[in-house]
Amino acid sequence: MPAVFLIGGGRDDAQVRASHSPFVVACGGGPIVAFALEDPERWEGALRLAGAADVRCVLEPPSADDVAGAAGIFVGGGSTPGYQEAVDGWRAPRDLPFAGFSAGAAVAAKRAIVGGWRLDGRDVCAEEAGEDLDELTVRDGLGLVPFAVDVHATQWGTLTRLVHAVGAGLVDEGWAIDEGTVLVVDDGAVRAEGLGSAYRVAPREDGVAVSVQP
Repeated sequence: MPAVFLIGGGRDDAQVRASHSPFVVACGGGPIVAFALEDPERWEGALRLAGAADVRCVLEPPSADDVAGAAGIFVGGGSTPGYQEAVDGWRAPRDLPFAGFSAGAAVAAKRAIVGGWRLDGRDVCAEEAGEDLDELTVRDGLGLVPFAVDVHATQWGTLTRLVHAVGAGLVDEGWAIDEGTVLVVDDGAVRAEGLGSAYRVAPREDGVAVSVQP
């Protein structure tokens, strides 16, 4: 299976170049199909800023006709619950590099953290990161990676949400990714590239363990 690129967010030019360029390079200069629920110009602009020459935006999960001849698939950001609902039942092509930005990264997981800021009445992250959901919510994702993904880790404080999700057994393990950073999953190996860090959260007997890349 080609590599999966999980982008933790970030809007400024330096963040976009650092986090999107590895995916664009993996596409080898070929056309990229970008799925966005809204603001397609933003995602086309971001990919072109990172070096893509040919970007085609669609407003619903791309069909087989949409991806014919494509070199990669990109899923943009916005409402994570909205993207999860949109991709429910969609099978992303497994023979092409895939990149997801923020919400697009979260829904790449087998079990996707889609929002929420409380667990059993306790705050687990800022309310502003809850995506209009109160309780920490996990739903089926695309299954492109076996671990859960949270995003804007340092900037929004969502690492703690992932820690609680793993600690409570809502997900088996996960990675939280900073803005301006991409987590690359390639042939079973995982590495972080870009301006920030990625944080692996895994269960252990007495709680959870957190490790940092790079």
